[in-house]
Amino acid sequence: MSHLAICPDTKVGALLEAYPALEPALIAIAPAFEKLRNPMLRRTVAKVATLSQAAKIGGLPVNELVRRLREAAGQVEPGVPQPAPQAESVEAEPAWVATVMVAHEIDGDSMLEAGVHPIGAVRTQAARLGPGEAVRLATSFRPEPLIEAMRQAGLTVHSQPTPAGRWVTWFAK
Repeated sequence: MSHLAICPDTKVGALLEAYPALEPALIAIAPAFEKLRNPMLRRTVAKVATLSQAAKIGGLPVNELVRRLREAAGQVEPGVPQPAPQAESVEAEPAWVATVMVAHEIDGDSMLEAGVHPIGAVRTQAARLGPGEAVRLATSFRPEPLIEAMRQAGLTVHSQPTPAGRWVTWFAK
């Protein structure tokens, strides 16, 4: 079983390499993806195109595409937007999260739907943070690539699911 995270930043080619059985599901979700059967497109475009870009091509919201692919891959229960991980897989909330002042809130899903990746907004707002301040990002999925990028940039990060099946991620200096 593959452990590739299915998220808006996931490359279509990587998804299909990790989960070859998802090709029919992807095509069923949006007939425009039928072109992925073309070996040339598969070797070129699929290697660089993200699910976010594919959602635009398919004419559907990126969070819906991600949810449906996660369901097809067995990563979530069908019909559940984004279940909270098992308690043991979620890191405990660090003390700083309760005391930090949220200087800026970002709705990642709205940005992705508008075709803008939230990494730019997170970076911009994080650069403006003072001591004891954080940027809080709300998404319908755990933003793994963004979390890793911000940790590499030297930020302190914590991400946790909400009871409503969404994710809240804090980025602090």
